Parts: sequence; structure tokens; C-alpha cells
Amino acid sequence: MRVAVIGAGSIGQRHATNLGLLGHEALVLPWRGFTAAALRAAQPQAAVIATATQVRLEVVALCAGMGLPVYVEKPLAFDRSALADLMAVAAPVADRSMAGFMMRWHPAFRALARLDLTGVYDASFGIGHDVRLWRRNWSFAASYAALPQGGGVLLDLCHEIDMALTLLPQAQVGAVQSLGHAGFPRVDFASRIALQGPGLIGSVAMDYLSPVSFRRICLRGRDLVADFDLIAARYTVDRGQGPQVLDLPFERNQMFLAAMADFLHLVAGEAVSDVEHLPRLDRVAASCEGIAQAWETRAFTGRVTGDYA
Repeated sequence: MRVAVIGAGSIGQRHATNLGLLGHEALVLPWRGFTAAALRAAQPQAAVIATATQVRLEVVALCAGMGLPVYVEKPLAFDRSALADLMAVAAPVADRSMAGFMMRWHPAFRALARLDLTGVYDASFGIGHDVRLWRRNWSFAASYAALPQGGGVLLDLCHEIDMALTLLPQAQVGAVQSLGHAGFPRVDFASRIALQGPGLIGSVAMDYLSPVSFRRICLRGRDLVADFDLIAARYTVDRGQGPQVLDLPFERNQMFLAAMADFLHLVAGEAVSDVEHLPRLDRVAASCEGIAQAWETRAFTGRVTGDYA
């Protein structure tokens, strides 16, 4: 299968490489200089959209108009109006398209998805890592992450919001508190999203600041306590009889490969894997709306300092 990868940044290149590993042809079309004519000339059967968030609507509309299923990187949009427009133009191909919520293939998320979480009354999701240390030769100030429209930690690390709203469908986004930086107006360096719902309190917290990488999910319920440390790969579930330690082997690129393989199966009309929450485009509206709502309702309550040039 020939797949157009629109966007030649690090994530676009990763998808192109993985398409090759899966035995398919990837044609990378950088956003700079991209044209509808170039896409039509490539004659792809599907498209991966790895552009900046704020320009995805026009690309999705073009692909859907050509009948091309799309794999759209997260977040789909950062405001609810743009999200509604994107979902509307994608509707003709949505049941064969996917959103790039690849954390749904993480073995830790899948283990939680198989548990009965109906009794959970307290939920905490957290992720943090000093953004200046992300990649070799990485410049925060020169990256998408520093843009007031489409940048910031809430959008960048929105997998945590998606996981929370998917695992706990009763959860809704409440108040959002953010810390900014004087050098980057309207860019959140740390955000905390309140989760609320019937019988539920909780939060999703993320930041660009922590000198120690962390990623944890802690769920407390009437019947169990789940404490998952995704960085240390320590996963325990305790039902009141002592902790059960889960062995969940993990390799990061396997998530990307598994997500892309399921997308290609959708495109071909074939059966997908047994992943618990396939992020088919026509099934992710609630999660995407929660992310957009959280971004729209950020309240900047303070500032951080530091050199992020």
C-alpha cells in the first residue's frame, strides 16, 4: 500500500520508517511547499497527517474529499469549534481513519482497560520531563511546543487526558490551572486539569519542568488500588489482599507500529487487533472534545522561570 505522510518532522519521519518496516510504501510530503496537486500525483491509498495542529483541518478536508482514510496525529484540534469542523469534513472516511492516540496500545493502559474500574472514586494521572532535555540538538524556543496556538504542555502531552477520559468514561474536564513563562506568552509549562464526575474526583497533571522524568497512573476504587509507574515499569494492583505485581514488557516503537498496523487494516477493510479502545476517528469525539475544552479553559495562575531559548 502507498501511504502519503504529510509533514516531515520527527513524528512524520517515524511514521514513514514504520510504514517501511510494515512492508508498505511511504511517500513523505513536507508541509513546506505542500500542494493538493502533489498529493494527487502521489496516488496514495491513505494519508498520515503529521503537520502542526493548526493546519490540519484543510489537509483532512483535502484527503477526505479524495476518499483517503487518514491517520491524524494528536491533538486533532485545540478548540472545540475547529474540532467540530474537522470531524464534519472527515465524516466520509471516519470509520476507516484513526487518531494518533498510540498510548492506547501501551501494555499498562491495556492492563487497566481490562480491569473493572466502575468503583474508582479517585484518579491521578501525571507526566513530566524537562523539555530542554527531550532530544539531541532540540530547541524548545524554535519548536512547535513554544507556539501560543498549538504549543504548550497540555496539548503536547495530551495522551494523559485521553487515557483518563477513555478509562473513566464518567470523567469530565473541570477547572484547569496553568503556569506560564514571561518569554512565551499563552504557552503553558505546567497544567493541572481537574477531573470530576458522578462519584469521582481526580486530576491530570503535566509539566515541561521536572528534572526527573515521571509518568504515573494511580487509581483508587472500592474494590482495588492500581499504582502504575510507567517510567520505572512498576505496576501493582491491590484488591485488599496484598499487591499483585504485573509484568508488562514494553518497547516504545512497538506502540507506534501496532497503531499503524491497525490503521492499515482499517484502510484495507481487514480485521484489526484486539486492542481494547481502538481510536477510530468516529469514536474519539469525547476525548478530543475534553482535550480542546481543557486548552480553551486554561487559567494562568503563575509563572515559572528558566532559560528555554
